[in-house]
Amino acid sequence: MNLPAALQRLASQRRDVRGSHGAPTRTNAGLIFAVVIVMWGVNWPVSKALLAHVSPWWSTAFRSTVGMLTLFIICAATRRLVWPKRGDLPVILSVGLLHMTVFSLLVAISLQYVSAGRSAVLAYTTPLWVMPAARLWLGEALTPRRLVGIAFGLLGIAVMFNPLAFDWHDRNAVFGNALVLASALVWAIAIVHMRAHRWVNGPFELSPWQLLLASVILSTLAAVFDGAPRITGVAGFAGLMTYGGIVGGGIAFWLAGVVTRQLPAGVTSLGLLGVPVVGTLASAFLLRESLGLDVWLALALIVGGIALGTVSKPSATPCRTDTAT
Repeated sequence: MNLPAALQRLASQRRDVRGSHGAPTRTNAGLIFAVVIVMWGVNWPVSKALLAHVSPWWSTAFRSTVGMLTLFIICAATRRLVWPKRGDLPVILSVGLLHMTVFSLLVAISLQYVSAGRSAVLAYTTPLWVMPAARLWLGEALTPRRLVGIAFGLLGIAVMFNPLAFDWHDRNAVFGNALVLASALVWAIAIVHMRAHRWVNGPFELSPWQLLLASVILSTLAAVFDGAPRITGVAGFAGLMTYGGIVGGGIAFWLAGVVTRQLPAGVTSLGLLGVPVVGTLASAFLLRESLGLDVWLALALIVGGIALGTVSKPSATPCRTDTAT
């Protein structure tokens, strides 16, 4: 669940590579990107299903480790494995700690109390928090279009938590939903820092190192707070972990890095909004989750609000890449 943020970073660094040898055509890139959106969306019910086999602490640690190893192998095979430069240490720490560690752990714990579809919708409220945070810290304009988008998104959140559809007396439900919203805020802070960072190496090249940091921390936390991992149903666990760590993790991220350079930034921004939609549909189909009208209405309002606020100007302050010294 932590890799979609990389799409925003990669989209902000999109460059024109038309005619480059081996690059996918615009049509093929669009098809591959659609597959990536499905891969990331299906990660939500997979993450929920993993909790039947292992604790959320170890689920997060294992997925991070498998994803990290996958990305190291892909980077080595594609000759994009680099040693991090000192100038990139701040973004390695911020993304590795905030997004890949805290966000992932909060979501995994919340999935014990919240349906995967509902979690996907709430987690993808992140851009709603990015817009005012970017105004505060980066000086990005809060245009009328963005303000309307934020209003739509907040209305969607209000729909999900209205007393007719949400039981405020259920402490587990309140706790789980609060964790998801907290994870979205943490993700937003990481994104704002990524926008302000002066990149030396590219986001893709730094991702395995960020996941390495996250894997070490998550494994340590799991060992301290949960003890030795206790896995039930090894075959099912292995299949889910293969998808969550390799297919929907490292491979999906690599494909996204290939195709987003071929697509307009507006397309990638809009396409990212398909992840919670796919996540909600996949959760209903694969986990037989019963999602009420409130979730679907909220999904439409939140996705519509994010589209209003982000698609017209995909990157008001794009990430900058400096020449390595």
